[in-house]
Amino acid sequence: MRIFVTGASGWIGAAVVPELISAGHQVLGLARSDASAKAVAGMGAEVLRGDLHDTGVLRAGTLDSDGVIHLAFVVPSVSEAATRADARAIETFATGLAGSGKPLVISGATLAIPGRPATERDELIAVGPVAARITNMQAALAAAERGVRSCLVMLPRSVHGQGERHGFIPQLIAAARAKGVSGYIGDGTSRWPAVHVKDAASLYRLAVEQGPAAAVLNAVGDEGVPVREIAEAIGRHLNLPARSLPAEEFGGMLVPLLSRDMPASSTITQELLGWKPAHPGLIEDIEQGHYFT
Repeated sequence: MRIFVTGASGWIGAAVVPELISAGHQVLGLARSDASAKAVAGMGAEVLRGDLHDTGVLRAGTLDSDGVIHLAFVVPSVSEAATRADARAIETFATGLAGSGKPLVISGATLAIPGRPATERDELIAVGPVAARITNMQAALAAAERGVRSCLVMLPRSVHGQGERHGFIPQLIAAARAKGVSGYIGDGTSRWPAVHVKDAASLYRLAVEQGPAAAVLNAVGDEGVPVREIAEAIGRHLNLPARSLPAEEFGGMLVPLLSRDMPASSTITQELLGWKPAHPGLIEDIEQGHYFT
């Protein structure tokens, strides 16, 4: 297959593109800069210059391909401008693929369900600060009614691996270095789901190859890692104590992420597609030390 990939040079895209190529697919990668174009070409993919605001370019890439994997987003991803750009992009992909039965794979985030791990069957409800993002996910799934084999890959809070520099684990490490303590909120029992970036890449490949229309797929390797264990692993490498800190010691998105229990299961996804996470879990990955070099 010839797959059009947005965000091809990003953290997840840089794992997805080689995964697709190694499986025999051709990749057309969207690149918004010279540096991105060089990175995409260096992975063996064809380059299409443009960004998410260029709906003409997105349409051309869609029509020139056998399917789409949408990984790109406008920063900050929850802003009104970002969600509008994402909505236009998804509509462009869906219109270009309508009636073809070709795959459209969209990225989302695993849900937080009080009292239990989230599953692929939990309803997507457009409420709260990410309501617009969820509305876009719903629109992607609705494309199945237009003859598109659309599905969602739901990513956990940590997509980890060697080379990660901008996710939540690097933020926690930077905070620990600045404060002299590796912190967590409360008793540290709140849990993060996590997945190795190479395992996530293999799920994207399976989704574009065989994901059923309107399927929701959870890219989860670790169902729930207690944030205290994450802090302790970071503390061991930095030779710093790990202890509970007041919420005001953390900024931005880290407060809700550290304080809310958000485990998620991928049992249904594994049974549906035969996907089996095979790379190190989050704590093992932190213990390997590459985050600290």
